[in-house]
Amino acid sequence: MMESLSLWMREWLNVLMPVGELLLIIVGAWLLRRLVRSLIERLGARAVLPMELVVGMRRVASFLITVAALLLVLQQLGVSPTVLWTALTGFVAVAAVAFFAAWSVLSNIFCAFLIFATRPFRLYDQIELLENGEKPGLRGQVMDINLIYTTLKETVPDGEVPPVLQIPNSLFFQRTVRRWRI
Repeated sequence: MMESLSLWMREWLNVLMPVGELLLIIVGAWLLRRLVRSLIERLGARAVLPMELVVGMRRVASFLITVAALLLVLQQLGVSPTVLWTALTGFVAVAAVAFFAAWSVLSNIFCAFLIFATRPFRLYDQIELLENGEKPGLRGQVMDINLIYTTLKETVPDGEVPPVLQIPNSLFFQRTVRRWRI
């Protein structure tokens, strides 16, 4: 009787242990992501970090934690590191070719880094992208800056829903920008 019970327990442990390890990785990654996001939010709330950096750091931290958790899950499922490395380098090579094929996307990504570095405007600033000296341009409050677009919320009379403009980041280096700090 004891031998059959221990055999039964060993069979179930062989199933439950890997499932438990996978759940532990997923829950640990979720908790770590929440902790890091909370820390970054606190630094932003105390004005230690500018809002643009807070948004970028949250995105980078979430991406890195998710990728690390995914790699750990794949390793637990028996995927060898050599296979992962081969797949990763192959994916990076294909992605590099795709990025060079889509030069405008690369230009917008590079301009996003320049916007973060030179800070010609910040989140919640009121800006206007001028066409030329005579015509009014695109105008609104900066709501988000990501790798491809800067999102502006147009100012409208009360009661109307404000439209949102997504302007490619490269446009800010081709035109004059007028800024009002809020």
